[in-house]
Amino acid sequence: MKTVIITGASKGIGKASAETFRRAGDRVINISRTASSLTGVENCLIDLSEEKAEAAVLQFAEKEIEPGVIILVHNAARLSSDSVREIDLDRFRSDLAINVIAPQLLNKALLPKMTTGSAIIYIGSTLATKAVPGTYSYVVTKHALIGMMRATCQDLVGTGIHTACICPGFTDTEMLRSGVADDQAVLDSLKKASIFGRLIKPQEIADTIYFAANNPVINGAVIHANLGQVEH
Repeated sequence: MKTVIITGASKGIGKASAETFRRAGDRVINISRTASSLTGVENCLIDLSEEKAEAAVLQFAEKEIEPGVIILVHNAARLSSDSVREIDLDRFRSDLAINVIAPQLLNKALLPKMTTGSAIIYIGSTLATKAVPGTYSYVVTKHALIGMMRATCQDLVGTGIHTACICPGFTDTEMLRSGVADDQAVLDSLKKASIFGRLIKPQEIADTIYFAANNPVINGAVIHANLGQVEH
């Protein structure tokens, strides 16, 4: 039985992923500020944006995790609306803490427990390889995740641990809907950005994460899970 640790597994893609691994018979742990409502999923309530997060993560790893095959899914993220000319630096630091620093806190704490067959899966975004106006912090941090994944791959040569970065397109999650104030006109326009003319289902991304976690042949890969984007 694998131990699967997912950040932000109480909602959206994280929740769908937790259920997918749980159905496969794995031990699943959610790390987030809010508990998962899924039966059989353990909760470790940590605010990854706080300074005390490092101590809490290290304590969690020491007390709750035994060495073995571990799947670590860096899913938690914050989407802020900002621009390079108008940005709250404190908010930017907080976004960096959640989107970039927190994955490394968990890597540092859990890598000593990971054996051959383990995996580290980063969750990027369609904005991890391009940019649109008004999402400066999110774009910067998601670009950083691809660099982290590639560096992780190279640094883990010979360990039997693999890594990948899944970059979802517009997925029908609470974060997406809150980001557009649940405006149906905006949601309809986002659907048109996909060649399939619809939003992605969280379960589709969860299935992709599960595949990546269990197939080391894609080590170091960036997987664009976006239904194909309409290019203009």
